[in-house]
Amino acid sequence: MTPPLTMPEFVAGFIDEPGYLDHPRLSPIGEHALAEQRVITDVHARARFGSYAALEEQDERVRTAVASLVRMRPDQIVFQPSTSQALMHVMFGLTGGVAASPLEFPAVGYAMTRAAQSLGVLVPHAITPEHDRITPGVVREQLSSSVVAVAVSLVDYRTGHLVDLEGIRQVIGDRLLIVDAIQGAGIVDAPWELVDVIASGGQKWLRAGQGTGFLALSDRAREQLTPVWSGWLAHGRPELLHDVVEPASDAGAFRVGYADAAAQARLAGAVEAVLAVGVPSIRDIIIERTAQLIAIADEAGIEVASPREDAERAGIVVLAPHPEFTSALAAALHNHGVSATVRDGRVRLGAHVSTGDDTLDQLRAALAEFTAGLTV
Repeated sequence: MTPPLTMPEFVAGFIDEPGYLDHPRLSPIGEHALAEQRVITDVHARARFGSYAALEEQDERVRTAVASLVRMRPDQIVFQPSTSQALMHVMFGLTGGVAASPLEFPAVGYAMTRAAQSLGVLVPHAITPEHDRITPGVVREQLSSSVVAVAVSLVDYRTGHLVDLEGIRQVIGDRLLIVDAIQGAGIVDAPWELVDVIASGGQKWLRAGQGTGFLALSDRAREQLTPVWSGWLAHGRPELLHDVVEPASDAGAFRVGYADAAAQARLAGAVEAVLAVGVPSIRDIIIERTAQLIAIADEAGIEVASPREDAERAGIVVLAPHPEFTSALAAALHNHGVSATVRDGRVRLGAHVSTGDDTLDQLRAALAEFTAGLTV
C-alpha cells in the first residue's frame, strides 16, 4: 500500500495542461497510474524468468485497493473494464422489477433493456425525476411493490446533483440499491455501507485511464444476483477445469477471462494514491474549485443549473446559457483553450485537484469574451 501522501505530492502526479475542465468526461491519467503501466509493460515485454507472476498478482492488488476505497472486503470486488460492463453483469443477473430514471446515463437503460429483452425476467420501471433530480421523496412516491432493486447515479452526469443515498436507502427498505458511482468515486466519501451494488470506471475522477473499473457486491447482492455471464475463471479455483462447474460464491463469479494486468495495475495505483492522501482532502479542494467555477459564471451573468450547496454537489458545474447562445459560448471556450463538454444546450465543467489558477483565468477570459459578444 502507498504510504501517506501530502496533497502537494498527490497533485504533483498530474501534468494536465492549463484549460482542462472536462474531468467529468475523461480525466488525464496521473503518474500514480502511469508508473504502474510502465512497470507491467516492461515485465510483459522482457518476460524474465518467473516475472509473469507479477501480472497475476494485480487482480488481488486491485481488489484490495478498491475494497479499502468503498469499505468492503476484497472478495466482494471484481475488476471490470468499464462501468457499462459491470452494469450489464448486474442487470442480466436480476429477476423482478428494477426502477431507474430514464435520464440516467445510457449505460443503465441499455443494460436494463437488453436484459429484459434477452432473458425476460427483468422488468424495467421508470422513475420520473422532479426538477431533474432523483430524491428520496421521488423514489418513495413512484416505487411499485414489484420492484426488487433501485438504480441511481451517485452524481448525476447531466446536472451534477449528488444523490442522497441515506434517504433513498430509508425509503426503498430491503430492496437492492444499485449505484453507478463513476462521477463520484475518488472524490465523494459516500456511505458505501448502505449500497448493495457499486459499479464504477476509473477513467474519470480516479484518473486511472480507460479500460479500468470495478463491480462491488454486498453479500446480499451476491446471493440475489445470478452470474449469467460467468466465464472459465469465475470458479475461483487455481486449477484449469474442463468440466463446467458452478461459479464462486463471491464477486469473482462475475469474472469471464483474464483481465488486462496493466489496466488492473493502473487502477490499483490510482486508488492507492487516493487512499494515501484521503478522499475527504481531495473533496475539500474540488469543492473549493467548483465554488470558484460557479463564482466565475456568476460574474459573467451565466446561469448555473447545477447545485450550489456543498452537500448537493461533487465536481460537476453545469452552465445553462440561453439555447440560442450555446454555440457562441462553446466557441469562446474553444478560443481560450478551455476543454469542456457541450451537450443538449448546456456546458459541463469539472475541476480536479490539479486545476490551477491559470485554468480559472482562461475560463474567466472565455466567459468575458462570450458576454462581450452578447452586447455588441
